[in-house]
Amino acid sequence: MNATTHPAGQTNSDLMARRAAALPRGVGQAHPLFASKALNAEIWDVEGRRYIDFVAGIAVVNTGHCHPKVIAAAQEQIPHFSHTCFQVVAYDGYLTLAERLSALAPGDAAKKTFFVSTGAEAVENAVKIARAFTGRPGVIAFNGAFHGRTLLTLGLTGKIDPYKLGVGPFPAEIYHAPYPCELHGISVDDAIHGIELLFKNDIEARRVAAFIVEPVQGEGGYYPAPAEFMQRLRALADKHGILLIADEIQSGVGRTGKMFAMEHSKVVPDLITMAKGLGGGFPIAAVVGRADIMDSLNPGGLGSTYAGAPMACAAALAVLDVVESENLCQRATDIGTHMQARLREVAAKHKSIGDVRGLGAMVAVEFFHDGDHARPAPELVKAIIAEALKRGLLLLSCGSYGNVLRLMVPLTIEQKVLEEGLDILAASIEAVVTSA
Repeated sequence: MNATTHPAGQTNSDLMARRAAALPRGVGQAHPLFASKALNAEIWDVEGRRYIDFVAGIAVVNTGHCHPKVIAAAQEQIPHFSHTCFQVVAYDGYLTLAERLSALAPGDAAKKTFFVSTGAEAVENAVKIARAFTGRPGVIAFNGAFHGRTLLTLGLTGKIDPYKLGVGPFPAEIYHAPYPCELHGISVDDAIHGIELLFKNDIEARRVAAFIVEPVQGEGGYYPAPAEFMQRLRALADKHGILLIADEIQSGVGRTGKMFAMEHSKVVPDLITMAKGLGGGFPIAAVVGRADIMDSLNPGGLGSTYAGAPMACAAALAVLDVVESENLCQRATDIGTHMQARLREVAAKHKSIGDVRGLGAMVAVEFFHDGDHARPAPELVKAIIAEALKRGLLLLSCGSYGNVLRLMVPLTIEQKVLEEGLDILAASIEAVVTSA
């Protein structure tokens, strides 16, 4: 790409100034860039500079930016119709996608699927269905969780700053339990005991409709839930007649090396929420679940005007085709294994790197001062992200303290581009940590 491919005189700084005047402060932006083009794992800004993308639109373009099959599917749909509202006049793409996701979801029970537009909507609807099915009000989420920015999903989210500051009160009958994290001293026993304490002190088990859990916490720090925890949570749910909702919005669609991250623990959830990678960049989200549970609401109780938009359904069907035909689940496993190996080599040189972890291509590096797990180092992560940006690599942080680098490359990334990005990341860590 060269300077002739973008409007003359347009700069990131000019656009950032316009942004400051036009947008509210609450709409964040990780990098002071404006995109003009993206392809697979690369983005070019309006000034013509190229960046390697280790963010993937926050695990959205698992199939890469502008995958030709995904784009072609959406383009093929456009001339036929762009909108009818499925609840008014239906169309085959929605139905076919629902059938495919129901067939792909773990478990032998009959399943049903419906669509909304965002992950937060999917979570809201999953909770609504769980309450309707059980006749119970309570929902138990986990510390460090992120489930969305609507009022209900903020209530479920287990992190105050920046999401929940000054916008309460939040809906009632939402409770939080510890999420297991050995690195920070929370064992599986501790997490289960935390739930038992909720039953003893806050809400009786017979009033709890659902547990909602991320099989790999996203915003919380890219901590994979131990299989033992998921198995014990399933057993606890079954004991008390509680539903298990798996929030697979960030971890689904091949990201962890399986179509659904829950497959790693061999635990079958009752309901699954999906979004992000499902549409390959087109806005679509889903709730997939046991048919008898999904049928709990009367006609009209589920739906939305733009839900399951025709172009998004067409794109999502193409995404599923690409995941299968290009064997992206195995590719995610291979990418994750390679990235962790490279990053452990870097970690061996720097005491400030306290952990390298991941499940498939959800990879994280956590930083501490002098390797002390009681002293998170968010300023190091912030500086590494800034240094990497200068060198042409896009990164994001996460974690309760902002001390975790989360790496979520497109699963279609070319190996040479992956290596180039990892080289930049290693050099950026070296530059920041040695000068700290």
